[in-house]
Amino acid sequence: MDRIPILKMGAFLLVTIQVDMYDRLALNLENDLVQMVQKHESKGVLIDISAVSIVDSFMGRIIGNIATMSKILDAETVVVGMQPAVAITLVELGLPLTGVHTALNVEKGMALLHVKIREANSDIDEQGADWENNDQLE
Repeated sequence: MDRIPILKMGAFLLVTIQVDMYDRLALNLENDLVQMVQKHESKGVLIDISAVSIVDSFMGRIIGNIATMSKILDAETVVVGMQPAVAITLVELGLPLTGVHTALNVEKGMALLHVKIREANSDIDEQGADWENNDQLE
């Protein structure tokens, strides 16, 4: 059974898609990524699609599903290396890709993941401070 390797890099998972995706491979990737996010309590998933020249609605939906499932498990998703033809196709297909952040390359994608994690942690700190303040007022 074909699998796409998923690398763990600290709190993040890195996936580099170097082959043409077919439906079974995409479904395996979706399942494997969600399992790894849960297993390692990952805070971010970076998917490099720079070698992908063609996408279809199924592949677009899989990327959206990965982002949605990862978000539910408290992880952000960043897609990097998107070729212009792929971006045009995704827009023409009308796929919303909700929850998917994009960056030009892996370096910028990792920086974006760090920013997203920092923002999420500051939100939690503010909520914690609000709870503490409310407890003191009562």
